[in-house]
Amino acid sequence: MKKFFIFFLLISSVSFSQTAQELEAFGRLLNDAIFYCDRYITPASDASIYQASSGWVTSPKKRKLWDVTLGFNSNVFFVPKVDREFEIKNSDFTFFSIYDANWAPVNSATVPSTLGNSQQYNLNGYIGNDQVFFQTPQGVNAEQVYYSHFTGSVALWYGTELVVKYAPVTKLKSGNYQVYGYGFKHNLDQYFKSLIKNKINMSGLVCFSNENLSFDFIPPASNSGPDLGINEINGLVDTWQFQYNISKEFKRFEIMGGIIANISYIKYKFIGDVPPGQAIPFQAIFNEKIKDIYKTKTNYLGEVSCRYKINKVFLQSTFAFGKFVNSNFAVQYEF
Repeated sequence: MKKFFIFFLLISSVSFSQTAQELEAFGRLLNDAIFYCDRYITPASDASIYQASSGWVTSPKKRKLWDVTLGFNSNVFFVPKVDREFEIKNSDFTFFSIYDANWAPVNSATVPSTLGNSQQYNLNGYIGNDQVFFQTPQGVNAEQVYYSHFTGSVALWYGTELVVKYAPVTKLKSGNYQVYGYGFKHNLDQYFKSLIKNKINMSGLVCFSNENLSFDFIPPASNSGPDLGINEINGLVDTWQFQYNISKEFKRFEIMGGIIANISYIKYKFIGDVPPGQAIPFQAIFNEKIKDIYKTKTNYLGEVSCRYKINKVFLQSTFAFGKFVNSNFAVQYEF
């Protein structure tokens, strides 16, 4: 109620011509848009965390001081069918009504999430006598999402390594994705002579990553009504990760398993062109309201990996699993 009162004062201060009914209708539009946004982008936010979680540890083995490892990674995320779509009903909305692509009214519809297909429906409502309608946003329309990233590490003192990860912006249909981060890995088997003797390696990792994703939401060409400045929705995810790994060496092979726990702080904001001199700051209002769907999420993952040595070149495949499955293949060079 407090937020709606502040919103009412903001609207009233910039446009005295708005009737109480129109203000109330815009408030309902605002609630419906944020409800839809939450259902639409949450699967991609969850997926981005899994994509960023895998492939941090090349080996728990202790390295010599100033040893450097550089790697190129190709990552494949498998999109579960359940997260590609969601159902909406007229009863979910207080402002909009649902229509199919031919403008026939329907009571419910299965629409794509950010990870879904390109099928679209129409959402229609009225502010006073003015019609406002939107086409529902599309998804990436892929069963697997691919992205590449670079990794690097340098050995420091006492069995500690600085680890970094960087991915250039990955272009997706209807969106973009990028991740970068850093962390510190510490070797643990150095404290146990029996583990060293049997070529069993252990390490702990603490790392931080930032996942940045954006998707088309309501481009101006798909709506009738004022320019709301919500052309795109941008997800900003900060993740702290804690990881334990153990491996066993067999000549040129190293088999590794790991346990991952991370906590992610997820924020969103709308991006779009705002017409100069717009009387009502629609985008600012939407970005204030979207704070209602900020989230904090904790995930637990398992990870298995196999690494093969060819002189100073290493080939490594890694699978992380939990709610989702993520695979990573890397080529690394040790200096």
